[in-house]
Amino acid sequence: MTTLGAVFRPQLAPERLRPLVRAAEESGLEELWLWEDCFLESGVAAASAALAWTERLHVGVGLLPVPLRNVALTSMEAATLHRLFPGRVSLAVGHGVQDWMAQVGVRPASPLTLLREYLDAMRALLRGEQVTADGQYVRLDKVALDWPPTRAPHVLAGGVGPRTLRLSGESADGTVLDASASPEGVRRARRLIAEGRAAAGRPAEGHHTVVVYLLTATGPGAADRLRAELVREGKESVPGLGVAGDAEAVARAVQRLTDAGADTVVLQPTADEPDPEGFVRFVAGEVRALVPRAARSSAG
Repeated sequence: MTTLGAVFRPQLAPERLRPLVRAAEESGLEELWLWEDCFLESGVAAASAALAWTERLHVGVGLLPVPLRNVALTSMEAATLHRLFPGRVSLAVGHGVQDWMAQVGVRPASPLTLLREYLDAMRALLRGEQVTADGQYVRLDKVALDWPPTRAPHVLAGGVGPRTLRLSGESADGTVLDASASPEGVRRARRLIAEGRAAAGRPAEGHHTVVVYLLTATGPGAADRLRAELVREGKESVPGLGVAGDAEAVARAVQRLTDAGADTVVLQPTADEPDPEGFVRFVAGEVRALVPRAARSSAG
């Protein structure tokens, strides 16, 4: 059973967000995911607008780069979104692209240490706790949110490497995998997440949500557009990445990721997708009809 979403890529100008969000809402898309890529668009500002323009659309941000953001600020923004739009928000945090972090002078010597400290503090703050921390990167002195969420939300972590995936199992409520994850990559991630959960003494029966992006092209020239994007990303030799074709082909690719352990599959259009609104309608209508639907957790 799968939750299905689509990505609004920040290569589109911010003013393109509203018509795409309206298309998502009207077509019945379950989830719209946004990126906070440097130096394109703010994930939080875009998410707030998308949520305000809609009544039922679930909005995810994957991911917010932790070196760029003080944990108290991110937690305050997350709490505000969860209070304003309960049950409709998913937020993921992660290392960010290290070259971009270096450009703005915040590249950490130990990204893993920063992410661990950040996740621990953010999850505690969103539980309504008062947090004092004197870590290598996260330093808080009796910080507590005045308006924490009414129910502690899930905090997801973005990850690719084995140490980050184990850390996500230890310290996060879910994991976001980018479009470089093949079905075998999802299986590998699940194993590493389970190792992290076991190392932290977290219950084996507890569920850890896995969200996976799937690079997707449909319509005229789909195969060429997919191939060109994989070449640009240096991923053309990786088997099982991306899908080009009609709704049946895409649904089969979604099912392969689901069978490998994905809970949510988010279809990521190519950067040169000629009809972003049409892509959203394709996902919500044609592909959704071919993919078994999952029940949503109220924890978000």
